[in-house]
Amino acid sequence: MGTVQEQRETPANAALQSGLTPRKILVTGGAGYIGSHTVHMLLAQGHDVTVVDNLSKGHRHNVPAERLHELNLSDTAALVRLMREKQCEAVIHFAAFIAVGESMREPARYFINNVSGSLSLLDAMVQAEVKHIVFSSTAAVYGNPHTTPILEDFPIQAVNPYGESKVMVETLLGWFDPIHHLTSVCLRYFNASGCDPDSLLGEEHEPETHLIPLLLRAVQTGNPVTVFGDDYPTPDGTCIRDYIHVNDLAQAHILAVEYLIGGGTSEKFNVGTGTGHSVMETIRAVETVTGQKVPYVVGTRREGDPPSLVASSNKLRERLGWSPRYADLRTIVEHAWKFASRK
Repeated sequence: MGTVQEQRETPANAALQSGLTPRKILVTGGAGYIGSHTVHMLLAQGHDVTVVDNLSKGHRHNVPAERLHELNLSDTAALVRLMREKQCEAVIHFAAFIAVGESMREPARYFINNVSGSLSLLDAMVQAEVKHIVFSSTAAVYGNPHTTPILEDFPIQAVNPYGESKVMVETLLGWFDPIHHLTSVCLRYFNASGCDPDSLLGEEHEPETHLIPLLLRAVQTGNPVTVFGDDYPTPDGTCIRDYIHVNDLAQAHILAVEYLIGGGTSEKFNVGTGTGHSVMETIRAVETVTGQKVPYVVGTRREGDPPSLVASSNKLRERLGWSPRYADLRTIVEHAWKFASRK
């Protein structure tokens, strides 16, 4: 197996071979979890990718060194210079803090980073005349929906500062379109999961807050993981979420870029499998894949956690032709376990 950089850069003419037009794309937060998988896929398809990441959450080893520009999104002038130099056609914007629980403790940190950083980026795009952006939003904008699956026209009513910060950015995008002719696609999803099937990339959050890697860590270390509440109004009392493979998310972002560059109007799409799994179901999937018991304890509910969040992706499937390749929870866990066991 070659290095991450080697496998990402070949074949360089993949886009031409597949009949696609190579695009010049800036990816913010491209050294992070979802961002790096998207960069990997973009490069494999032959696109010219520029990565911006301040490495506060991302990892230098996730992206080719020559692609990475270590910048803060607050540095508007530097972003303008970079986008002009690279002649960027579009931006895929991942850079954000994402932990719901942390946002309930430190709301100001989330609004400063997620909202102010995004505003600086949009200002830079206007100055550099970059007209298209795909925004990594979240189904947390819907708060506690009364029915599932969630549709794009459900009320927007975030119940935590993380979700509210994403609502605010969607609002900014709504104004930048008619005023600056900056078109956008907001992709709303929950529970990105799994890893690159070849184990070149995976989840390396610190601290880790995502369920599947926490369960795998519990199996490896024997230290119990905490299940936050078992008294929700769900069949087994634990929260239900729509787990979507990170590579399927990456493909949705790439399709959205092509849609915008091809003349598509601003849109909002849910991204999900349409099937929800509870925390206990996910524990059982991990036990099946690893052949080991998951040590866990039941704790109190985590503030800001809705009982059930499952997204309908029918609109995305119909409009952009997207469909998940790795929709099965067991496959998602298998890929994550392969990455966690690689050492």
